[in-house]
Amino acid sequence: MVSCMGSILEVDLTSGEIKKTKVPDEIYYNVLSGKGLGAWYCLKNIPAGADPLGPDNILGITSGALTGTGALFCGRWTVVGKSPLTGGWGDSNCGGMFAPAIKQCGVDAIFFRGVSEKPVYLYMDNRTCELRDASAYWGLDATEAEKRLTEDSQKGKKLPRVAVIGQAGENRSCIAGICNDGGRIAARSGLGGVMGSKRLKAVVLAGSLPIRSAQPERVKELSSVMGRKIKRMLVPPVSGAMLPMVGRMMGLPVSFPMDGAMSGMLLKKWGTPMNQALAVVSGDAPLKNWSGGPKDVPGANKEFNPDKILAMETAKYHCYSCPMGCGGMLDTGKVPGMEYDETHKPEYETMNQFGPLLVNNSLDSIFIINELLNRAGMDTISAGATVAFAIECFEVGILTKADTDGLELTWGNTQAIIALVKKMIAREGFGDVLADGSRIAARRIGKGSERLAMQVGGSELPAHDSKNDGHLVTHYAAEPAPGKHTVAMDLMYNAMSLCDICSWAPPAKLRNKKENLEPTETVALATAANACYTMMMDGAGGCYYGEMMGVHTFKLIEYLNAAAGWGRSGDDYMEIGKRVQTMRQLFNVKQGIDPASVKLPGRALGYPSLRSGPLKGVKAPYAKEQVSLHWKVMGWDGETGVPAPETVEALGINALLEMEVGA
Repeated sequence: MVSCMGSILEVDLTSGEIKKTKVPDEIYYNVLSGKGLGAWYCLKNIPAGADPLGPDNILGITSGALTGTGALFCGRWTVVGKSPLTGGWGDSNCGGMFAPAIKQCGVDAIFFRGVSEKPVYLYMDNRTCELRDASAYWGLDATEAEKRLTEDSQKGKKLPRVAVIGQAGENRSCIAGICNDGGRIAARSGLGGVMGSKRLKAVVLAGSLPIRSAQPERVKELSSVMGRKIKRMLVPPVSGAMLPMVGRMMGLPVSFPMDGAMSGMLLKKWGTPMNQALAVVSGDAPLKNWSGGPKDVPGANKEFNPDKILAMETAKYHCYSCPMGCGGMLDTGKVPGMEYDETHKPEYETMNQFGPLLVNNSLDSIFIINELLNRAGMDTISAGATVAFAIECFEVGILTKADTDGLELTWGNTQAIIALVKKMIAREGFGDVLADGSRIAARRIGKGSERLAMQVGGSELPAHDSKNDGHLVTHYAAEPAPGKHTVAMDLMYNAMSLCDICSWAPPAKLRNKKENLEPTETVALATAANACYTMMMDGAGGCYYGEMMGVHTFKLIEYLNAAAGWGRSGDDYMEIGKRVQTMRQLFNVKQGIDPASVKLPGRALGYPSLRSGPLKGVKAPYAKEQVSLHWKVMGWDGETGVPAPETVEALGINALLEMEVGA
């Protein structure tokens, strides 16, 4: 594949051995790069029963097949390995500026195995590749460590790019992530804890090798057309205060096709915080640990008006090759209790998990918590859900102040929430009980607390209610890395027009949302198509928000053919996505995960049902049947979720696993 570097770096942290090895072209042809390359390598090389925090686990950091080619929205990097949170497949995706730096060092991915005796970091440029002593950086938060490593490693004008863990990763938290760019984080699956268990503080990359494409003029043409479209996007003629009215319209019981490019208009103006005002009233946002309706969080929409955040924005933040800039840097010097004058704009997930999910209406506290967790390198989705679990345990008497180090864990108690987050980061006192997520915390606490943990397969649920988007009923449970909204949603499917590039994907159409909660082949085909397309996007290094703009705006198939020098169809690429998804499921089976045992908690299915709001009385009674049909469409056993032997054979997976990297 012309746009890939054709090699990977393998690092044994136990022995200190480092080798650059060539990857057969057939691998790229079948799985692309990014998540696909990681799935192939980990399935092949991580032994069954490996301790996620032990030497046999492998931590992979991968770049995308389109990253660095000039393709827009293709600056994402993916971390892969066995998750300490779920015990199965783990991956996490991140933006920032780190992705192209991997390829500029001449490799498409870096895979670490073993455990170092002392803290180290990997340094790599065009000529040098070595493990260096990280003792001076161990104990620093991710932002400060990145700053110091950048200063200490810079040679000339080119800035090295750094991926680094904070205290959460060092403390081997099962909800720790890996950071870059002072606050962008590959957060999910607990892979920062894996990095910490290997005593690997950071990866510092300072290469400058060129990244090629087969048809650079065609790539440039595609980007020019898309860039002009985004530049011409008008700022929506609505204020943040008007968004709840839009949210009420979205809360109507109908699902319909839409122009995905419209989402770009909102993201371009406000970024993801705009969704908070929409989500509380539309039914998208889980409230009060998934037990409440909008009436339980009065004043939330007024407090979380995105115009308030926009007024604090000092600069837009663009990830690599992004023309939109949905991120932003905020001046927080006047926020009471804030220790830092500047912070990254909090994402919607962070705002909801530490806002309405906790009945907390303090926007100032969100800024503080966001910066604390970014610097510590801890997943805000899992951390917020775990705090919500603890608060409800306190409310019903499972926990008392004697258990919580004297903290009054009541809904909306801002100071107690902040104090608890600090304890979780430091693994101090009661924080140590919660530092590995809600499933492990519930096992430690006992007393029937498991029913209050909003997790699936060990992974905390994000800020999107599955009763509102029926595709999530399937994806949260059937996804090999469970509990992720970024793999697929009905909202995404309605925006992307996948039927125009995939012969078997059903068209989006106007329908009652309840139809998405029923086990039909049409729904199963849509959920399977969406998952396969996202696997392809992750192999390319593509962005979720580029994906949501639809196949007629973000022309992924054309980009890949131009960059690789191929002439493959949409169906060909969707088969790549199916192959990658199947390899991830095979990884789980190899590691002893029973896919049929991974089930959503009752509240996510409407048991008990909500008493107020747009989801009042809504239930998802056919979750098992929905998942079963999805598995069948994927070519997996409908009862067990195990990929069928004929599917594995047809996808050529066994042959791929027999291939070896070369010197």
